[in-house]
Amino acid sequence: MADQIDGVDFALAAYREEGVWQVQELAHDVLVDLDTLAHALRRFPGDGGAVGMVAVDEDFFIVVRVAGASTRVLLSDITAADEWELARSVVDFLALPDVEEEDDQVPAGDLDLLGDLGMHAMDLAVLIDDFELYPDEMLSEVARRLGFGQLFDDAVGLANA
Repeated sequence: MADQIDGVDFALAAYREEGVWQVQELAHDVLVDLDTLAHALRRFPGDGGAVGMVAVDEDFFIVVRVAGASTRVLLSDITAADEWELARSVVDFLALPDVEEEDDQVPAGDLDLLGDLGMHAMDLAVLIDDFELYPDEMLSEVARRLGFGQLFDDAVGLANA
């Protein structure tokens, strides 16, 4: 499990407090599975819940949105569940069948989980389909669209283009 946690590029929580976005790094010990991650996100005081963004091994990302008892999740590449416990817990949460070796690299989950915040399903799908981008670049664009791009970039160490 430790080597899986070492593969995490970053894990952030974003939430709005009094209408202003806040971004905080998440401790890697909450990244063991989706339930633990969702529980940790519920501790943030956000006006409408919290959004968790996790990038792993420069390969895939997970976005989790919690509000009250509701948990919505998106996994950028379903094939990641074959190697990563955190991704497998997302597939289990979504009640999807086991990943097969020949499965395509497609997203799984709720593409519209950020729609009401400004990143609609179609735009998110197009972004995920851009195989030239790394997960941190994709999530930076998501953060920009939601209104906290600079905070995100500063937190993960992305230079401004």
